[in-house]
Amino acid sequence: MLQQPFRGSTAIATGLVTPGRLRGRDFIRLAPDVYVAAGTEPDLSTRSVAAYRRVEDVGGVIGGWSAATLLGAPGAHRGADAVVVVPRYVKPVPGVRVGRWRLLPEEVTVVGGCRVTTPLRTAWDIARREARADAVVAIDSLARNAGLPLEALADMAFRLRNVRGAALVRTAVSLADPRAESPMETRVRLVLTDAGLPAPVSQYELVVDGRVVARFDLAYPDARLAIEYDGADHDDVLDRQRDVRTGALGWQTIRLVSADIFQTPEETAASVRAVLRRRLLLHAGP
Repeated sequence: MLQQPFRGSTAIATGLVTPGRLRGRDFIRLAPDVYVAAGTEPDLSTRSVAAYRRVEDVGGVIGGWSAATLLGAPGAHRGADAVVVVPRYVKPVPGVRVGRWRLLPEEVTVVGGCRVTTPLRTAWDIARREARADAVVAIDSLARNAGLPLEALADMAFRLRNVRGAALVRTAVSLADPRAESPMETRVRLVLTDAGLPAPVSQYELVVDGRVVARFDLAYPDARLAIEYDGADHDDVLDRQRDVRTGALGWQTIRLVSADIFQTPEETAASVRAVLRRRLLLHAGP
């Protein structure tokens, strides 16, 4: 019980901890009567469970990006607020968004002992309320990691087409690609397609003599052009070695970083367009 946020009063009543120890250095108070073991990373998952502990007795449910995170679908912005859905008013606290919309029993599941909106309901709620790119990131991530059926989300958006935000959901579904393996791959793809470029193939496997020699984040196979997103944990030496191997096979690789997507997306798309045009001409048939 004490491995995740817990109600202090419950822990004391069941004899798991004494009041003196609870006030000591072993635990950190996250909210009124909600504690966590000292040293626990206050990430979105931890903060979401802490927010849930305050409302679980009144029928609260974890929703939005909090639900996506607990469902194993990353993509929330760093420092995002925790999200809970409640049937009646509860006093707001900093760092927690409280929704008061109705949930059907089939729209709620249980993860780690917490009530959480299902992948379908989570995608619906995020796509209706968040920016388009964030919505597509959520749908891609939930489809790949949490079993979200895109057809069911598209059907929901059609059935509830008169509900506010349904059109936003339909747009986001039309742009989704569950083959994307990370939120940033999704964002790279959107930067390119928003600029009018054709959609690249996600997670393209380069096969030579029946063997997969490389798998690219995104690719334009006809142009033999690969696009890779390099996060902070990429190994530059291994990346360069692979670029040399695939270069010998006639492929060119463009490597992008966070700033290319968030700070200069137009310039990034223009550069990719120019390289793609040259590569297509180079590999055009007679």
